Amino acid sequence: MNSPFKTVALIGKHKNPDIVTPLLSLGRYLESRGLEVLLDSLTAATTAEEKYPALSMEEIGARADLAIVLGGDGTMLNIARKLAPFDVPLVGINQGRLGFLTDLSINSMVDTLGSMLDGLYMPERRMLLYVEVARDNRVLFSALALNDVAVNRGVGGNMIEFEVRINGEYVYSLRSDGLIVATPTGSTAYALSSGGPILHPSLDLIALVPVSPHTLSNRPIVVGPNATVEILMHRTAVARVHSDSHSHFDLQENDKVIVSRAPHTVTLLHPSQYSYYRMLREKLGWSGLPRNAT
Repeated sequence: MNSPFKTVALIGKHKNPDIVTPLLSLGRYLESRGLEVLLDSLTAATTAEEKYPALSMEEIGARADLAIVLGGDGTMLNIARKLAPFDVPLVGINQGRLGFLTDLSINSMVDTLGSMLDGLYMPERRMLLYVEVARDNRVLFSALALNDVAVNRGVGGNMIEFEVRINGEYVYSLRSDGLIVATPTGSTAYALSSGGPILHPSLDLIALVPVSPHTLSNRPIVVGPNATVEILMHRTAVARVHSDSHSHFDLQENDKVIVSRAPHTVTLLHPSQYSYYRMLREKLGWSGLPRNAT
């Protein structure tokens, strides 16, 4: 069967020697199917492999039909943000326990990928967030987030104080350890540990989840995809804004954090038998199937 993909990029967890053997094995398999194989430059440096072209992420975005990511969810988050502007679909392979985003096992990756390369897969589009920090009418920081944008007090700092506006309308003022603005993808990450709701990834929604609010009546709320969330800092102590716990920026009093839906999306490819609810049961330790279920 002809594969819908002709050029495949392999991207591994940075500076992780454990990915070398499975990654090169996967490269040989893809070659055996007549596919062109690319490596990102950091992965190529880790593997010391010169057989495949070593390209920047921008070059991979321009050339690849598919990117296969070997690592954990953190690696997938990083690669998804970088390739989102190029609309390259992603497949995640996890070396350990299956993740929320990396749902293929390294032990069965060849058999599973074989079916997916034949067209037997489930595509799933995930929304991203775009965050800016404005100070004195100048944008000093911007980033994309697949999981969440979080404003947090720093280590050893006191509660921070800020006001929240949605589409220009005042919503509330909050004293807390922070606020998480999460996508449905991020609803099972930091937001979940702070009491936020689980949002199915097919939804285009944004969740606002307070972190340890001083007033217990401040509860999580969910807004539509076209909402623009503004967080105006009043008392910062040592506060930071984080994008997917990766990019960060130190905040000052009167800084404005502006979060909105990004113009880009990420497409994840899952095996045809993938089930989001089964993944939740496995990852969150929910009870198994009832006896009469199939």
